[in-house]
Amino acid sequence: MTRLRRHSKTHCKPTRPSPMEWISGWRAKEIPTNSERILGIHGASPTDYAHLLYTTAQSRSVEANAAKLLPPHMLMQRAGLAVAQFAMAIAPHAKAIWIPCGPGNNGGDGYEAAIHLKSWGKSPVVTGMDSPDHAPIDAKAARQRAIDTGVAFADVAPQQYDLCIDALFGIGRIRPWNHLCTAWIQRMNTGPAPVLAVDLPSGLDADTGATPALHVKANYTLSLLTLKPGLFTADGREASGDIWFNSLGVTPHAHAGARLTRRPPYPRRAHNTHKGSFGDLCVVGGMSGMTGAALLAARSALMGGAGLVYVSMLDAGTMRLDPTHPELMFRGLSEMNLASMTVVAGCGGGDAIHACMPQLLEQSARLVLDADALNVIAKDTGLQHALRARRAHTTVLTPHPLEAARLMKTSTTEVQANRLGVAQAMADRFACVVVLKGSGTVIAAPGVLPHINPTGNGRLATAGTGDVLAGLIGARLTANADVFISAYDAVYQHGQVADEWRSDTTMTAQDLARAL
Repeated sequence: MTRLRRHSKTHCKPTRPSPMEWISGWRAKEIPTNSERILGIHGASPTDYAHLLYTTAQSRSVEANAAKLLPPHMLMQRAGLAVAQFAMAIAPHAKAIWIPCGPGNNGGDGYEAAIHLKSWGKSPVVTGMDSPDHAPIDAKAARQRAIDTGVAFADVAPQQYDLCIDALFGIGRIRPWNHLCTAWIQRMNTGPAPVLAVDLPSGLDADTGATPALHVKANYTLSLLTLKPGLFTADGREASGDIWFNSLGVTPHAHAGARLTRRPPYPRRAHNTHKGSFGDLCVVGGMSGMTGAALLAARSALMGGAGLVYVSMLDAGTMRLDPTHPELMFRGLSEMNLASMTVVAGCGGGDAIHACMPQLLEQSARLVLDADALNVIAKDTGLQHALRARRAHTTVLTPHPLEAARLMKTSTTEVQANRLGVAQAMADRFACVVVLKGSGTVIAAPGVLPHINPTGNGRLATAGTGDVLAGLIGARLTANADVFISAYDAVYQHGQVADEWRSDTTMTAQDLARAL
């Protein structure tokens, strides 16, 4: 677990607590837990356990249940203190702190934070929304306490400030923005200081990760009480910056909507094993002009640990040897015993893959369908029936958003607006594991809580990385009987390579495969 570290210098008086003392509970017995770093904009903080993610409705249920068990206003007071502690830990020298507060409980958290910052010698300036009489009871009480404490209120954002705390909306969203919200969000995004978002950056959909054109782009986000799926997929990663979490001392007793994938264990191989212990894999693809895609998948499967890797090229006149990887064996599809193999199909397959699909769907013991294999299935209802008829727990689909849209007869925009929902609907429709690629790749299966992968970054936005992923998933399938675990382990490792890539040069798909 990563916690905030104490800075080496401080402008605070010796009698004032350090940032580490603030974050670990000084004067904060009502907050029994520390803030935990979950995800940085440049990569995940590896953990050996998987965080549960709660939708807006689930989070509200957790909040309501917690409020029943605590004294009045206590939950909001915990939230405000957690925000103030975190603010001082990331910006210990900040003096002027701008806190735009919304009309709901997120604004109440901001008022509570301002009270603590004021008491610690800081100069918070609150800009609040109109009509405080319509605010929730806790938020109204927090606002009055801030006024009584002497916190400064203003109608416009200060010209200069050292930190901004976005306490506008959190999981409560207002669209379209009114003129006041528009001005404040534009100011936060172009202002002179870092932005700390309370719970969620304003405008980010907690459930889907979708955002409007104008939304807060935070440097840090402190998610309170629960972690939300939208922080980790679609636009969430870019909008949220470094993501931290504080449970406020509450253990949720509600069903979660998803799970953040944990770091998989290192796959140790027993001494008394041989290449046959790790399965046979065949890559089917590579029509004329696209043989590189099939080779990338095959090389990735080899690097990922498959025992024997065959390549069945759809371009009959292509190579019979890969000089850089002579371990790969080239065979015609008719020579393959598909019933005992894991098959990765579609990489560079073009239209030529269509003729192979009935055989692959009927005979393959385990099957990873990527790229053009997905495109031909989307056009052919007979292949869709054959896909649904396959034995359970044997098939993985790896669409990017456009391929997912084709399979689900919708648009890419609609896919990206609800990645978790679309991935789960696709998994249920085709009775298989779905890996919906993109920022915060979603792994879904029938009857299983979907996972969001925390690893990966923009370095993966280059041709061929999807082929590498398909091959790696295939390699995991050859050695692991659980198709869902195989899929999310491979996705995690695939993204982790990009997170750990320290070179200033572009990471190509070939680089990615070699680094597995």
